[in-house]
Amino acid sequence: MGKKILIIGATGMLGESVARRLNEDGFSIRVFTRDIHKARKLFGESFEIVMGEVTESKSIESALDGCCGVHINLSGEIEQVGVEIIASAAIKKNIKRITYISGTSVAEDTAWFPQTKRKLMAEKAIKESGVPYCIFCPTWFMESLPKYVKGSKAFVFGKQPNQYHFLAVEDYSRMVSVSYQRDDVLNKRFFIHGPRGFLFHDALKKYCSVISPEIMKISNMPYWLSKIIAKLGNKEEMKFASELMAFFEQVGEKGDPTEANLLLGAPIIELDEWLNQRKVKLDKFSAG
Repeated sequence: MGKKILIIGATGMLGESVARRLNEDGFSIRVFTRDIHKARKLFGESFEIVMGEVTESKSIESALDGCCGVHINLSGEIEQVGVEIIASAAIKKNIKRITYISGTSVAEDTAWFPQTKRKLMAEKAIKESGVPYCIFCPTWFMESLPKYVKGSKAFVFGKQPNQYHFLAVEDYSRMVSVSYQRDDVLNKRFFIHGPRGFLFHDALKKYCSVISPEIMKISNMPYWLSKIIAKLGNKEEMKFASELMAFFEQVGEKGDPTEANLLLGAPIIELDEWLNQRKVKLDKFSAG
């Protein structure tokens, strides 16, 4: 296939990593963004950057000119509509491949959760477009752990009795890149799990022991308390995180990663290795 790929959502943590990995693997990357200054600060002059709105079909179609594929990394209420517009534009522009990040617990029986329903509808639009696709359904990312450390405190919402196979963004990005280099992966939905399962509490405890050793205790915040704090403090991020963890506490981690591991190469980065790498980076940053 051709070499130019449009990345939608490249200024987010996951999209940025995918864009950089594809670029390293020889693909030409075009970044689609609403904030060109943010994208330029993030990627510099080595990436092609175009500005537009994901809800405007003309700007999407223009951005797809000359591309062979499009990687979609969207979230929030705009996700379903955005993916539907992108899929429609991909048909018109004869795009050869769509890749999209969904989630490990996205399923028909979990569609009562708004984020799940949006992702299911987005997946449906991609499948019905007729454009060859790969849909990635990753579990929790290791990179999400810092969000549960605030100052001198670390906490999880609820009891969190389920294990999750935490995944490094670096492994996920490599697997996305591989999907653009093989044709036997087309029209598949891949569950992406990291190499080892942990309770959320234990994973966060490991994180603190390496990155924030002064934090000796991981607290469990009841959902009722998180709702009050989020409402009184107008903390939307806390509200969403609490709702997300309540969802996962109820449904757990779904999916079998066997096929993804076979075709895309299994994730190999262990949590301990990721933590040591992160500590080195933070130490270098602190040293100036």
